[in-house]
Amino acid sequence: MKIHPTAIISPDAKIGSNVEIGAYTVIDGKTVIGDNCFIDAHVKICDYTTLGAGCRVYFGAFIGGEPQDHRFRPGIVSSTEIGEGTIIREYVTIHRSPTEGMKTVIGKNCLLMGFVHIGHDVQISDHVTIANQTAVSGHVTIGYGTVLSGYLLIHQFTRIGKLSMLAPRVNVLQDVPPYCLMDEHGHIAGPNTIGLRRAGMDPASRTAIRNAIKTYFYYGYSAKTALAEIAKGKATPEVTEFVEFIKGSKRGIISGNPDMLHRRESPKADPEQAIE
Repeated sequence: MKIHPTAIISPDAKIGSNVEIGAYTVIDGKTVIGDNCFIDAHVKICDYTTLGAGCRVYFGAFIGGEPQDHRFRPGIVSSTEIGEGTIIREYVTIHRSPTEGMKTVIGKNCLLMGFVHIGHDVQISDHVTIANQTAVSGHVTIGYGTVLSGYLLIHQFTRIGKLSMLAPRVNVLQDVPPYCLMDEHGHIAGPNTIGLRRAGMDPASRTAIRNAIKTYFYYGYSAKTALAEIAKGKATPEVTEFVEFIKGSKRGIISGNPDMLHRRESPKADPEQAIE
């Protein structure tokens, strides 16, 4: 291990092998730092935090701190878990839960860019990217492989579905279904086509989820009618997940781009060119 002599590490902390810890970093007790982690200078890792193997934490990050929540009381034992291979850049803040026994979770191989804030009880799946200055409020859930652009404000209890992509500088007040692309006005602009290709989704599955997204957002149906129309089509796993996500929404689903309402391409159109 390479630990700077000015670092302060609690004797109750468990530090794995081949860990590097920079100058003036503080690691509190009851923390677990996995093998091969890099922790930069001036980092604070608070009680009840676990970092998986191979994480990288950069200058000024604050991980596992007490939540910004009136319900929290000193002595409450809650935790923060960071999955292996996750990168946490400069001045990121991550808070643990205000509720006994609950946890804030960041998945494996995520990237949190500079000045990102992750509130208490947030649940982030694997391979999620969150760009600079985005603030994720308490109790938000973010699905696998999602990309959040910079300067987003995510409302409490909002759900962001799997493999979606969100444009920057938007207040996200309602749920974003899986596989969708949210534009700079906070509307659904179609499927996250590039993201779906990069994830290895085959053309037939991409076409099925594209049709489901178009049916729900662009044909002028009510939510109930749209879901009934989607049920008439091919029930791929992706379409089923899309439908179940919508049915499970408590905050409501963000709207489609009104400029694209009733847009329909010719039956001969290339499906890969439709509403990208």
